[in-house]
Amino acid sequence: MDFEPSAKCQKFETRLLDFMQVEVIPHEDAYRAQVRSLNAGADWTTWQVPPMMEAWKSKARDAGLWNLFLPDETLAAGLTTQEYAPLAEIMGRHPFSAEIFNCSAPDTGNMEVLWHFGSDAQKEKWLTPLLAGEIRSVFCMTEPAVASSDARNIAASIKEDGDELVLNGRKWWSTGIGHPNAKLAIFMGISDDDGEPHARHSMVLVPLDTPGVTIERMLPTMGEYDPPAGHGEVNFDNVRVPRENLILGLGKGFTIAQGRLGPGRIHHCMRAIGAAERALELMITRGGTRQAFGKPIIALDGNRGDVADARMAIDQARLLTLYAAWKIDTVGAKSAMAEISAIKVVAPNVLQDVVDKAMQIHGGLGLTHDTPLSELWLMARALRYADGPDEVHRAMVARQELGKYRRDRK
Repeated sequence: MDFEPSAKCQKFETRLLDFMQVEVIPHEDAYRAQVRSLNAGADWTTWQVPPMMEAWKSKARDAGLWNLFLPDETLAAGLTTQEYAPLAEIMGRHPFSAEIFNCSAPDTGNMEVLWHFGSDAQKEKWLTPLLAGEIRSVFCMTEPAVASSDARNIAASIKEDGDELVLNGRKWWSTGIGHPNAKLAIFMGISDDDGEPHARHSMVLVPLDTPGVTIERMLPTMGEYDPPAGHGEVNFDNVRVPRENLILGLGKGFTIAQGRLGPGRIHHCMRAIGAAERALELMITRGGTRQAFGKPIIALDGNRGDVADARMAIDQARLLTLYAAWKIDTVGAKSAMAEISAIKVVAPNVLQDVVDKAMQIHGGLGLTHDTPLSELWLMARALRYADGPDEVHRAMVARQELGKYRRDRK
């Protein structure tokens, strides 16, 4: 494969970097302060989107830096997974910035679901406003009562009743459900109790104002509520939606999930790599400007070695992720399962390790909101669960590797 970014990718990189330098980075501290002042505490019903975000979104849309993730030249920039990857890395240096360009998870994955699998009516009603950035969406999959690391355990139910579907179940860690503009959920549940393990589940579109949908609380991540998006626990109690809200067909939940998770994992990992680059930069800057025991901190003991280890780990993670992206583009996500699983282990762990080193160099400052490091560390730790825990992905890589030897012996 060729790791050189395409000419199209390089043009978008230049424009995106210029936008970040001029419009976003000088105002990052003010934005973070605005988020905290408008959205203190756990009462998500009062959360607000800072005016700065809406102003940035308008400028990004006017600049043509919009929906960069979607490989559709009519609806979006038409970038491949590999072409979008460096742009995701740029956004990852300032994780809140993905929303500026309408490239936030879980909206990107949900838009991909609708783009790939939605009916024309579903696209018109939901994909159009999502692509316009007028609404936000959530993905309701994980459940508190089962080990959701094995998605076959998902127990929420989808029952047919004439022209309607009736949904019951409790979901949590539904990212973005506290956002004032969140209007739509994709709900995954069992629609056939007796079906084959990977043909029992379906996905359904559920407007969040449907009777029976109750957002019960936002879940803190080590004390942080991540406003104005949040991660919520939501109950579905005899929720009725029209049958036309079913995506693709009954029993197609896992088919949809595989189509959704491949490119989305590239996005997550490249943002993690961008965040790691930011942490390394902060580490070197802090270490070079502070002195202890008669030397710059960066020169003490093993700190230079930590810089070298971070540099090598980040570069390795990037190359592995770009390889996975290239493979998705050339042979499809299904044939890149081992590579996708590998990057989901590698990238968040690299980010966590680099941020930890950077926090150590910063001392007490690294634990505060005065730097983005605590946020980046939480991002890394949460990513090690978000699309499945490390152990599941390692098992996938091992299974694929062992399979090579079984095939060789035949």
